[in-house]
Amino acid sequence: MFHASGIVARPSEADNEIIDGVGTEMPPWPTVAPSYGAVVLRKYADSDVDLAYELGEDPYIPLIGTLVAHPTEEQGLTWIRDQRQRLAQGKGFSFAVADAQTGRALGAAGLWLHDLAVGRATVGYAVSPKHRGKGVASQALRALVAFAWAIPRLDRIEAYIEPWNRGSVRVAESAGFRLERLMPESREVDGVLTDMLLYSLKR
Repeated sequence: MFHASGIVARPSEADNEIIDGVGTEMPPWPTVAPSYGAVVLRKYADSDVDLAYELGEDPYIPLIGTLVAHPTEEQGLTWIRDQRQRLAQGKGFSFAVADAQTGRALGAAGLWLHDLAVGRATVGYAVSPKHRGKGVASQALRALVAFAWAIPRLDRIEAYIEPWNRGSVRVAESAGFRLERLMPESREVDGVLTDMLLYSLKR
């Protein structure tokens, strides 16, 4: 989902609107935080508002999610608190990607379960511009996939990536995702229908 220097996979539309999966019983929040390498996936805290500031400075992230560009403290906290409601809303899991030692939030990762009833999930991931190029996204995605496979009903995970986003493609492929096809004009970005690459991983 981002600029070439960034490492992001586009989130599902589930991040933006009420979804068909509402009414499907959601899995519980993990009792042990998913982790891989130097990162851990955890609940958002109000103290993560700096992450909202950092992501909101990226020129692309505000175009594809619910975070506004250049958020104020109030807007950043609203975004964080919204992330904590995703599971209760039946949308899926929204994790802060944090440094396993310091706890500092480095990025965001989501496992969206709008198609849980048919065994499918969608992943999205974004890394703060301050922490790119350090393997954060790759580790976060591996932790997210391991957690996803602990949900018995899932047998397929999808990622939607803009064709120009080579960094995100590398991240997805490093976690075992494979390209299925190009989906022309399949997602709206800033009011424009945009091509997406569909990557998938099967159990």
